[in-house]
Amino acid sequence: MTAIATTRPRAALTEEARAELTALLGERFSTSGPVRDHHGKDESYHAAFPPDGVAFAQTTEEVSAIVTICAKHDLPIIPFGTGTSLEGGIAAVSGGITIDLSGMNAILRVSPEDLDVTVQAGVTRKRLNEHLRDTGLFFPIDPGADASLGGMTATRASGTNAVRYGTMRENVLGLTVVLADGRIIKTGGRARKSAAGYDLTRLFVGSEGTLGIVTEVTLKLYGIPEAVSSAVCAFNDIHGAVNTVIQTIQTGIPIARIELLDEVQMDAVNKYSKLDYAVAPTLFFEFHGTEAGVKEQAEMAAAIASEHGGMEFAWATRAEDRSKLWQARHDGYYAALALRPGSKGWPTDVCVPISRLADCILETKKDLAESNMLAPMVGHVGDGNFHLVYVIDPDKPEEMAEAQRLNDKMVARALAMGGTCTGEHGIGYGKMAFLEQEAGDAYAVMGEIKLALDPKNIMNPGKVVRV
Repeated sequence: MTAIATTRPRAALTEEARAELTALLGERFSTSGPVRDHHGKDESYHAAFPPDGVAFAQTTEEVSAIVTICAKHDLPIIPFGTGTSLEGGIAAVSGGITIDLSGMNAILRVSPEDLDVTVQAGVTRKRLNEHLRDTGLFFPIDPGADASLGGMTATRASGTNAVRYGTMRENVLGLTVVLADGRIIKTGGRARKSAAGYDLTRLFVGSEGTLGIVTEVTLKLYGIPEAVSSAVCAFNDIHGAVNTVIQTIQTGIPIARIELLDEVQMDAVNKYSKLDYAVAPTLFFEFHGTEAGVKEQAEMAAAIASEHGGMEFAWATRAEDRSKLWQARHDGYYAALALRPGSKGWPTDVCVPISRLADCILETKKDLAESNMLAPMVGHVGDGNFHLVYVIDPDKPEEMAEAQRLNDKMVARALAMGGTCTGEHGIGYGKMAFLEQEAGDAYAVMGEIKLALDPKNIMNPGKVVRV
């Protein structure tokens, strides 16, 4: 059901618009082929659509000026952070200008006493945590890639820590946003709660650049835990692993991370990261807290795992061992592709209520077993979210068709179970049809909001909603 849907014809970059952008930015406005190509392609199999030009912004005021010029000339605008999205969200499907925010990489303010920080949109999560290292604080949202915090906000990212710390939705306190007419607004603030007016912050978190461009973000921070311990546990079958997850969550164990890798993904991880874990359905655990609390959490989780066919925990308590373990998990996408050199990845995800997780995974695995498709599975299963990577040759129509069939079936299953078509990858143009199914009558309301804020449909057109 992948489709590119936009009512906009491809815009043309006029000489007048080019001259105005060059006068504003000088060499920081580029129309070179390699620069444009780099900014039209994300990490997925989706077709590339390069923009007509790339504007490298350094301040919110520059973003406003760029948007004002583009609005004057009716040019589409596509925000770009690090290019690690997975559903075609940065493709310039109607042409236009990409605004690269990577140069907006200043950490503007850290308030340890209030546990918050304000950053420009181009700051990456790893750089923020390196900056915070001596404060005893950290920012926990980790989607795997070293994504920009503006991009993570725009896509409502989450990751392995979401089961304990939530997603970007729960961790963004306030934003600076440039609207489609160039206006600069601030939403939210630093207070931990507010009953003042519409929650515009949540409106822009997850809007994927279709309503405005996020240029600054105020985020919650957390204290680095006194004790951290990670463990790996293999299972006889995937049913036992999933039931361990469900019981662990329902028991109320405050686990920080609980990740599922199926036997195909474990084989890939072992080969790619040079590990020697059992090639079996496996859970990666991490526990945060006091020394006593971590010990108690680990003992309870190990007991639950044992009841469901889990083998003995393999522990990683030293920081370097934990880092190696979780880096291997984060490299799972590239490990999957390495199983078939020269292939491309069709990554996809769904999320279901935790009580339906076992059914959704087992039925999906059954479909895969009946197909010839190579598709390793990983999951942030503590919150009901799991991912497949269909490892494909895009030049073979039969493989694309089979991946499409399996993906359509998996998403339909998740929706029927009360779930969602994407837990964290976002919509882009890759899942627009699924969002329409999921949202029902609310889909039209999304379109109305889009047109109210962007009547010319210049903000990342052809993404999220059809207008």
